[in-house]
Amino acid sequence: MKTQTPSPAPAKAAAPKKKSGGLNPALVIPVLLLIGILTYMFVFGDGSHFQEGDNTKEPLPGDYFGTVYKGGFIVPILFTCFLTVLVFSIERFITIGRANGSGSIDDFVQKVKASLDRNDVAAAIQACDKQKGSIGNVVKTALLKYQQLAVDTQLDKEQKLVALQKEVEEATTLELPMLEKNLTIIATLASVSTLIALLGTVLGMIRAFAAMGATGQPDTGALSTGISEALVNTALGIGTAAIATIMYSYFTSRIDVLTYNIDEIGLSIQQNFAAHY
Repeated sequence: MKTQTPSPAPAKAAAPKKKSGGLNPALVIPVLLLIGILTYMFVFGDGSHFQEGDNTKEPLPGDYFGTVYKGGFIVPILFTCFLTVLVFSIERFITIGRANGSGSIDDFVQKVKASLDRNDVAAAIQACDKQKGSIGNVVKTALLKYQQLAVDTQLDKEQKLVALQKEVEEATTLELPMLEKNLTIIATLASVSTLIALLGTVLGMIRAFAAMGATGQPDTGALSTGISEALVNTALGIGTAAIATIMYSYFTSRIDVLTYNIDEIGLSIQQNFAAHY
């Protein structure tokens, strides 16, 4: 085994503090619901979109704002779902982008692995300081533990490797919740939006056929209004669900890539330690 001159023991590596960053759904969703209701009442329901300036009458020909307003009280709920998906998707874009750090992840991984191959831990730590982000934080925590274990005389090699692996796992566990926060909301809205739209569709069809039953003869106006309400809700719900599904899949794939890179570097750190100590 290669003999190396021990250096002064560095301070014990501290795992990164668990982060609670991100938007609070309990505060954001009620605000978005209020925005959805106000938008429905004063934007879509503005008299300029309806005949004779009265939103109780039919929408102007080709006016989609008035058509959406006629979708009924389910519309502001679906609009709130859409806004929620939009806001939390933007938040995840920003959060995961910051987690990647300031440079290319692939270049960072290769730089750290090259430094470890030369047993230059200090250079690897400098690369972490430059990269920052979640992956930089996790790798730096592992490297600081690496330095500490390198001069530890109380543990044997197997115990040191176990301690190093545990440090990587704990640091990763503390970082991942920040990345996955609020993804559950997006995933939930991917299915709930469709169900709410289905409710709006059924209510619209009930209104259409109830109007026909009340008069005892076909009422094309009432029938078209009911069908329009049903289709508006269907379109809003399916559109929101589609966007939510795409965003959830995209974010989970990015988190998986980030986790894979952390695991790759963690394995390299353990292999390097086993080879040199």
